Amino acid sequence: MNPILDRSYQEESNVISNEVKDFIKFVNDSPSPFHAVESARLRLDNAGYKEIKERENWTGKLKNNGKYYFTRNRSTIVAFAVGGQYVPGNGISIVGAHTDSPCLKIKPVSKKESAGYLQVGVETYGGGIWHTWFDRDLSIAGRVMIETDEHRFEHRLIKINRPILRIPTLAIHLDRNIAETFNPNKETHLTPLIATATKALTNGPDNDDKNRISASKHHPILLDLLVKEVDVKAVNQIHDFELCLYDTQPSTIGGASNEFIFSARLDNLMMSYTALTALIDSTKDTESLCNDTNIRLISLFDNEEIGSTTAHGADSNLLETTIRRITLSNIGSSSDKISQAIFEETIHKSFLISADMAHAVHPNYSEKHEANHRPQMHKGVVIKVNANQRYATTAATSFILREAAKKYDVPLQEFCVRADSPCGSTIGPMLSANLGLRTVDIGNPQLSMHSIRETAGTDDVGHAIRLFQGFFEEFPNIDSRIVID
Repeated sequence: MNPILDRSYQEESNVISNEVKDFIKFVNDSPSPFHAVESARLRLDNAGYKEIKERENWTGKLKNNGKYYFTRNRSTIVAFAVGGQYVPGNGISIVGAHTDSPCLKIKPVSKKESAGYLQVGVETYGGGIWHTWFDRDLSIAGRVMIETDEHRFEHRLIKINRPILRIPTLAIHLDRNIAETFNPNKETHLTPLIATATKALTNGPDNDDKNRISASKHHPILLDLLVKEVDVKAVNQIHDFELCLYDTQPSTIGGASNEFIFSARLDNLMMSYTALTALIDSTKDTESLCNDTNIRLISLFDNEEIGSTTAHGADSNLLETTIRRITLSNIGSSSDKISQAIFEETIHKSFLISADMAHAVHPNYSEKHEANHRPQMHKGVVIKVNANQRYATTAATSFILREAAKKYDVPLQEFCVRADSPCGSTIGPMLSANLGLRTVDIGNPQLSMHSIRETAGTDDVGHAIRLFQGFFEEFPNIDSRIVID
């Protein structure tokens, strides 16, 4: 086909779908896990999901055809819809992903000064490719704990939308080898500057620190930015914060045919977004949910990038206690033995898709991939397999996924690392081991994973949404046809 002669084909290939546009908005609105959870909450609210609290008693409150969600630490969110034909002991169709990405976080005491510059002390979070953070237009986002005028304490989100920080590289004239041997020290070279000392003194905030309880820990010029952003009257209303740095360059579509997504945090906001969207889309059809014998659930965890062993990570009790509370909420005052039996029955009828981004084959480093396992963008969601169970996929669980993919004709690929290469891991193996859940590990292919700027394919957003939607709608039927000894 000659694209010059066939302009209609060329124009069609350049069309950007609404789901890709919405994903770009989701990423741009989510510079921290707290923002990602807030973005998810807004979408769930608009879709008719009701917020519940972990600290409340759920007994008798969860109804068939009901749609619910809750958060933990405001950085992890669980959402679920109860099938119309669900009864305690039936299964749960689960998709798990994570909201966090490698980043730099502001230290508890961040006040630094060197050679006439004011600097902000940061520490690394996760396994980032830290050299990509140099010479970027950086800002801060996260949450601030404030005291209101009514002497109440609340969590408030903050996102400064302009660049205020930068980590400059050393000029090549001062180190002729830097282009070949750039290996920055994470403690001494990765410290961003926020202002010059001269300008901070002449144009900065009032330097009377009498009521500035945090002035000894952080530069007043930083604190004043926070005060303005969270809309409080004084610095002493700010009691603590968790802030990460982010690149102010927004996510965007690129490529000659609009085929690429250039963005921060694709790992793992793409899988979080697609799981969330699939759950919402699958429950718009009231007939589909009314006829479902299962519960449809997504769990978007924090802290996967640092091992998940936190109160709101996948290696916590979060998913187990959630399943117990959901399945036992309507069985009244049954004995502990009956309750445990129902929980065990539920676990063995349930299924988990562990969704985390995958490695697309790199055109300049194709030898890093095993020859028969080179995932490509636009060619489908990747099933991840590892003989040493760094991924939880088995023949039985990949079969179930393939059957679910047939609902919307979703293409699938396979990935297995080279025998001489290390292999990452996901939330899949830990949840599978801790709960005994059947699990499959999957992800969309991307390049530059853990860089400040990553690349993925536009078609793959839709592929993942429809795979998850097909799974939610078809899993009980698929499972009923599998013979289990």
